[in-house]
Amino acid sequence: MKRQGSILHGTRKGYFVSLVFVAACFSLLVLAGSSDRSAHAQIAVQNQGYMPFTDEPISYRTRQVNDPVAKLQKQIDTGQVHLDYEPQFGYLKSVLAKLDIPLSSQTLVFSKTSFQFRKISPQTPRALYFNDDVYIGFVHDGKALEIISFDPMQGAIFYLLDVNKTPHPTFQRAELDCSQCHIVPATRNVPGVLVRSIFSTPTGTQVLRSPSFITGHESPLKERWGGWYVTGTHGNQSHMGNVVVPDGQSADQLDRAAGANLMQLDGRFDPSFYPARDSDIVAQLVLAHQTQMHNLITQTNYKTRLALYAEANRNKSAGPPFGSLSDEAKEKFQRPAEDLLRYLLFTNEVPLGAEIKGTSGFAEEFVSRGPRDSRGRSLRDFDLRTRIFKYPCSYLIYSEDFDAIPSPAKEYVYRRLHEILTGRDQSPDFAKLSSQDRQTILEILLATKSNLPAEWQALRKQLHQANRIPGPRRPLQSSNSK
Repeated sequence: MKRQGSILHGTRKGYFVSLVFVAACFSLLVLAGSSDRSAHAQIAVQNQGYMPFTDEPISYRTRQVNDPVAKLQKQIDTGQVHLDYEPQFGYLKSVLAKLDIPLSSQTLVFSKTSFQFRKISPQTPRALYFNDDVYIGFVHDGKALEIISFDPMQGAIFYLLDVNKTPHPTFQRAELDCSQCHIVPATRNVPGVLVRSIFSTPTGTQVLRSPSFITGHESPLKERWGGWYVTGTHGNQSHMGNVVVPDGQSADQLDRAAGANLMQLDGRFDPSFYPARDSDIVAQLVLAHQTQMHNLITQTNYKTRLALYAEANRNKSAGPPFGSLSDEAKEKFQRPAEDLLRYLLFTNEVPLGAEIKGTSGFAEEFVSRGPRDSRGRSLRDFDLRTRIFKYPCSYLIYSEDFDAIPSPAKEYVYRRLHEILTGRDQSPDFAKLSSQDRQTILEILLATKSNLPAEWQALRKQLHQANRIPGPRRPLQSSNSK
């Protein structure tokens, strides 16, 4: 479990904003054309040990992006798509519909972790919505929608959409500058996303001298969702959601029992401020898993590109055969690729202690998306009794982000995944995966995942001939399939 101190930023001249998504703290600077400022930022990034994402081969600020929001903007610019505006929620509902983000994904965070923090409190929480690729933040009576959209090559791309009605709505990219909020160890030192849990005061600020927790599927429930509302049932398990630490009291006096198993949030805020009434616990579980999975994919992508770029430059000087990779270069991308593999397979997932049920219908909608094999099995199927998913392999393996991982690292992940699922790797690190888990995940991937390596395709052919693997089946809802 990772802990992180409290960081809270306001606004300042130069359009400095602190955009916080999924209870994280991302400081974003919309650059005003200052070359001096950019130079100082790059020096700071180097001094802080972050990856040089502004330079070649990443070129985060200058490389053209093709994320879902960038694609939507092109459709708006050409007149193919029109965003509808309504006085109460502005462009929110229309943006969610155009990006295929379900309302049932709504989660509500009342900690003051956004540049619009003055508008956020337990009485006016910030609403977050997400699908496999995009996160949307909505603040009641706020100035802008806050958006993070994942580009297959560049990772998290940050946008703002003004809430005021305009003839031509424009998603303004908020270019990253040096900051200790949006590129931190908790995001794997890449532009990323995270879920943060704090001990909240009645106003939504963090209790002084209290810890905070970065949340993934490796987090115990007792350290999750501080500063968030959570609706749903979870048995005798406790978490930090729905409650605050009374003024003058310490963090260890948080009454977790008072926030347990809430089915509705009546009386805590005005529900008419939001298009949905829930902050679904199942959506919270998926959100925590997905954010760190996104960061691991981006980290593996970046480190592989950096290693290959450095190796190519070294080869030019030293003269080894073009395309050869040294052991040093391989190690630079195999380490993050191994971390990605382990998270992909939920190796350190904290077991659930009781059955979990949501309130918004998110679970049913989430399950309906994505590919299934002919037996009806999907990596999106839930367990929600002892673990989150029935088949512990992340559905983000179908994402464009995963497919865009450069070949050496992606080949490494597939090779290791093949070793584990076929049972050749029986190391203790993967002991949680039963032989049945491995076989089922392998069969689902062979039936539903495209562009598998030759080793996988040979196995698919072999199992088909032995009538041991079913063919693919159309997804129940294909709009979000990869």
